[in-house]
Amino acid sequence: MPGTFEPLPGGGAAVALDDVEISIIRSLAVQLLELIGPGPAEDAPADPLAELFNDGPSEPPADPVLKRLFPDAYGDPEGTPQAKEAEEQRAYSAEFRRYTENDLRAGKRDNALTVVRCLDGLSTASAGEGGAVLKLSVEESQQWLSALNDLRLAIGSRLDIADEDDTDLLYRLPDEDPRKPMVMAYLWLGGLQETLVATLLP
Repeated sequence: MPGTFEPLPGGGAAVALDDVEISIIRSLAVQLLELIGPGPAEDAPADPLAELFNDGPSEPPADPVLKRLFPDAYGDPEGTPQAKEAEEQRAYSAEFRRYTENDLRAGKRDNALTVVRCLDGLSTASAGEGGAVLKLSVEESQQWLSALNDLRLAIGSRLDIADEDDTDLLYRLPDEDPRKPMVMAYLWLGGLQETLVATLLP
């Protein structure tokens, strides 16, 4: 099972990770949490009515990684729209973002926190053993799948990966290329993601 998720009896998934792999995934998840930003203060009083009218941002994020994680909802897949159409699309995207981005951020934050918490529990249980088998419930598996996807989107954005052709070029990077460690992480997370998807298929 090293390096690949396998299904657990009754649902969920398991993967063997060594200490280095645990450290890498945890570090990337923490960086993702820092990028997404903090959620509401835990000691703030819960007010569902106030939350209902708590608008999110209407402009896309400036950071290219956040732009990839929270893209505009409306765009022209066929090419550059005319000026009037472009203005309409920006207005629709701004309105959609205003009502959805806070929830999207909360969901991505929860998924990344689940990854960190699962790994922290694993590290405590296997201290000094050089690694352990991570076992996830069905719900945790879904959260891990979403978090792995977000991590790959974030790394892919930093590597300027726009399509599959760009991914093919990564395999041919020389070892001395400074992007090589990030590329290796991107490809490795992709392998984990694929095997986790396979465990969740009926």
